Amino acid sequence: MKLQPDTMDGRRRIILRGIAAGGLAGTFGSWSGAARAEGTISLPFEGGQRDFTRAFPQKGEMILLRTRPPLLETPFSVFNQGVFTPNDQFYVRWHLANVPTQIDGAAFRLNVHGAVKQELSLSLTELLTKFPRVELAAVNQCSGNSRGFFAPRVPGAQWANGAMGNALWTGVRLRDVLDRAGINAGSAAVRFHGLDTGVIPATPNFMKSLDVDHARDGEVMIAYAMNGQPLPLLNGFPTRLIVPGWYSTYWVKMLSDIEVLAQPDDNFWMTKAYLIPDTPHASIEPGQTGVPTVPINRLVPRSFITSLANDQHVPVGKPLAVRGIAFGGDTGVREVHVSADGGSTWLPARLGHDHGKYSFIQWDVRITPKRGPMVLQVKATNASGIVQPATANWNPGGFMRNVIESVTVVGV
Repeated sequence: MKLQPDTMDGRRRIILRGIAAGGLAGTFGSWSGAARAEGTISLPFEGGQRDFTRAFPQKGEMILLRTRPPLLETPFSVFNQGVFTPNDQFYVRWHLANVPTQIDGAAFRLNVHGAVKQELSLSLTELLTKFPRVELAAVNQCSGNSRGFFAPRVPGAQWANGAMGNALWTGVRLRDVLDRAGINAGSAAVRFHGLDTGVIPATPNFMKSLDVDHARDGEVMIAYAMNGQPLPLLNGFPTRLIVPGWYSTYWVKMLSDIEVLAQPDDNFWMTKAYLIPDTPHASIEPGQTGVPTVPINRLVPRSFITSLANDQHVPVGKPLAVRGIAFGGDTGVREVHVSADGGSTWLPARLGHDHGKYSFIQWDVRITPKRGPMVLQVKATNASGIVQPATANWNPGGFMRNVIESVTVVGV
């Protein structure tokens, strides 16, 4: 599916007023003291005790993993509310500690340079008015979503299943911006850099790149809004890269610099970080060494039960509606199946409205609970025929988990 032109004039006016006014992000000061607890939650893995917080700008109740740089997880109950994740509860993941706490939208410029015929320095107003506007529904998922469930445990942020979200992104095609600059023949890659920086000068700048053909595929976009509103500061205001179907490490936030490279990118974040085993499902045995690696890339299919929680009591003998969400990874969802007997038999679920192949899709099915514990499971098959596996993968980065999910309920 290609990006669709944005024809929602009312939404465009809201975005234009908000961004073009300048200084939209305001002055939030520091959130170094934002770890104030507002209740706690125990995530279902070792060391899973977390605080809830509302102390971050433009954010509602979030699960706090780390204050600086901010790591905020979406409470899982949010995903039962609809296909699109609310902006104020959309998860947050930053790599470098110095994240700007105020940005002047009127003064901001997006620079395009390198192996191009004409360097560009684009204001937000120019992005809004000089290029065709497009919209795309797409899942943004952290490479390490669900890392806390890896066994044996691996280092890194110990997320549960809430380091993901789905939004309707509004912006411009990256291809249109690159074509305005004119890419030199033979160029190899396009590199993206945001406004966050490290605490010490030796910290490598967070930069990611895409091959030129991928960058110009017509789907990669530069977003300035999500779900009909300007991007929240912590989700990338003023602009962020959208790479549909790929893990969010490529979705550079506070995007301010685009460089066309004549050679493949050899920066730290492409050659040393976010590497996965070049094996089926990026899976190896714990302790296994000497395995070739490649940069992480495409999403894989996942599905979740959202309407029920572990150990929830359900009435025996009465039809029970079970619902949830699924996404196909780098393509759409073909079908979703649900088991009420721990995987012995599977029922086809009804799929809800299709918002596009990169979006969450809702599903539902009815079961009749029996007395006692019941293990409910859900699995998605994407349009390419890839099915979620029954056995979890393992790699030392804690990346790309997508095992069949289970919820145990008790019939009473």
